[in-house]
Order: sequence, then structure tokens, then C-alpha cells
Amino acid sequence: MPHERPAEFDAVSAADDQATWGELLRQQEVRLHRLVAFRLDARLRGRVDPADVVQDVFFEACQHRQAFVSTDDSSLYLWLRGIAANKLLELHRVHLGTQMRNAGREVSLYQRQLADDTASALAAQIVGYGTRASEAAMRDESKCRLQEALDQLDPIDREVLALRHFEQLTSRETAKVLGIEERAASKRYLRALERLRRILETLPGGLAAFSL
Repeated sequence: MPHERPAEFDAVSAADDQATWGELLRQQEVRLHRLVAFRLDARLRGRVDPADVVQDVFFEACQHRQAFVSTDDSSLYLWLRGIAANKLLELHRVHLGTQMRNAGREVSLYQRQLADDTASALAAQIVGYGTRASEAAMRDESKCRLQEALDQLDPIDREVLALRHFEQLTSRETAKVLGIEERAASKRYLRALERLRRILETLPGGLAAFSL
């Protein structure tokens, strides 16, 4: 059976003007912003605007448009996601000047490595970023305990959880990013989500206290 090219490929192949290409990029803007906001190291919040990173991704995508046109085995979003991954890696190196622990060293993130620790990003997202002083100590303690628990999960399970639940990738996209079968990606997601729920139930306030 011949390989079916994604709809984005045909659209880009048929697009002879910049406006059409620009519209295709804008359709991916919300998803890319979600990705950057989730993966951006907490120490850079307030210093780096995710919207600016997305615009940098679009600028590079315009410069290397032909690279996507010649690729018939990937969706436009996953191609842009790969560019965003490199942008984040560069930002973290420039601003933080360190190689952080990264589950991406153990599993592929669309053949590129994101710079931040997935367990840390998950913990920060779930606990939230409230700033009230009365809540700060409890929030930090919960985040620390949650991250320690997440570190005990299989690295691929953590990534499946991050990709499906927080980046909101489809099961098919998640499987492609991780290089596994779609059925396996679905099973891992359900398993990881259930384990996460059990973890949250053991923390102060229980499951209802967290953004899941």
C-alpha cells in the first residue's frame, strides 16, 4: 500500500505565495506556544516570552521552507516542533549555561533533544505557578515531592504523559515522536496517567489540589 502524504504536504506543495505558507504556519501557532510554555525552564519565565520563540520558529521555517516540502513522512506541526526544540535548547544553553538532566537523552524527541528535564516541567505544570507567599512553601514542597515521584517513572512513560496530556499531541503524533507503535503509545499514556493520579493522591490536598 503506497504511503499517504499528510495534507500539509500537499498544501505546501501547492502553495506558490507567502500568504498561503503564512496561513499554514498560523494554524500551528497555538500548539507551538503550548509546547514552548511547557518546556521552557522555570528560571526563564519572565525573561523569555514563548510568543517570541514561536515567531523565531516561524522565521526559520520561512527560511527553510523547502526542507518541509521535500519531506513526505512528517506533519507540518512535528517539523515545526523540531525547530522549536532546537530553539529551546539554544535558549537554555545561552541563559543557563549548563547541561541539565533531560529525559530526552534517553528517548527521542523528534530526533532532537529539548533542554529541560521532563519531570521538572511536569511537576511545575501540575503544581502551578501561583505567587502568593502563603502558598509558596507548600507549593515548592509539593513540586519537589512530585518531581521525585515522577523521576521513578519510566522515561518513555514520562514523555508520553508530557506529549499527550500537556503538549496535547495525538496518539499517532506521540508514537511518531517517540518512534514506537501507536497502540503502544496509547497503552503507555493510560498507564502513566493512572500512575500520576495515584502519585497526586498521596500529596497534600490530594488529586483535587492539582492542575490535572
